[in-house]
Amino acid sequence: MKMVKSAVLAVCLMCLSVPFAASPTQAQSGLLTKAIELPPITLSAGKPLAQQPYELESGKHYRLKIRADGSQELGIGGAEFFRNVWVNEIVINDIEVRPLGVDSLEFDDEGEATITFITIRPGRFYLKIPGTTGETQRAIFNVKG
Repeated sequence: MKMVKSAVLAVCLMCLSVPFAASPTQAQSGLLTKAIELPPITLSAGKPLAQQPYELESGKHYRLKIRADGSQELGIGGAEFFRNVWVNEIVINDIEVRPLGVDSLEFDDEGEATITFITIRPGRFYLKIPGTTGETQRAIFNVKG
């Protein structure tokens, strides 16, 4: 009877440890690696947000800094972008926010926010200054599958 209990206990412990082990699929997805650092977006009156489009891969982990120089109260938004990525966290002044959803960020003064996210769906997405239509007032994210 004691051997049966030991065997049952061993099987239970093995079953419990399986979900916590990294599978090859998880490792290949890049979710267990350090986030890929992207060139920052700079919010500044009359200046372009990004120098060139961002080329990303679906399922990868990225880190993006958004900086405001304080020259004007500016925001950046992109509901379609935020609906097609999983936002891990937004860090503002060493405060970590883990949101369920994001539509935009607004900077009333000089500052920086860091967003870490995982791309979910391939496509072309934008972050832009709300209410603008100019090409230089948006950052383009091309996400390949």
